[in-house]
Amino acid sequence: MKKLFLMGRSEAGKTSLTQALKGEDLHYVKTQYTCSEDDTIDSPGEYAESKRFSVGLACFSFEADVVAIVQAADEPFNLFSASLRSFILRPLIGIITKIDSPYANIPMVRQWLINAGCERIFLINNVTREGISDLLEYLEGDLPHLTMEQAKFKQSLGLGEWDPLPEGVEYPAGHRFR
Repeated sequence: MKKLFLMGRSEAGKTSLTQALKGEDLHYVKTQYTCSEDDTIDSPGEYAESKRFSVGLACFSFEADVVAIVQAADEPFNLFSASLRSFILRPLIGIITKIDSPYANIPMVRQWLINAGCERIFLINNVTREGISDLLEYLEGDLPHLTMEQAKFKQSLGLGEWDPLPEGVEYPAGHRFR
């Protein structure tokens, strides 16, 4: 399973999501420090809310296979800038929680995540577990394994190692997946 790094505002549902992914009963726990147990890295919301701590998000992202921006469907504002993807060297996904909130504005939050560069967006209800199986299925998939030559070739095209090759472009002869 891919190691997932969760970042988002306080009370966006990051810790509840980790409990739901493990099949645990939901109970409130204030995340005081970055927890990197099992297959999930859960960060305090204050890291995303403060410029002083936000560098920690970048550092912890290197410990994960996938980075997820977690935003509640009823978020009043967006913390994450457009093109956030430019400094994260991992696949970036979006997770919209609290989709059952009477104040949910899923199209707006989805657009924020698209603007940030999320390649895939999951709609999640931590209480009912709606959407959890789709996220687990995504996390169970394998990451591509590249040789150094393949990674350099993708970089020469301006691609990240997880980005697919453009249609019609192939690796030069002799460069194969392991």
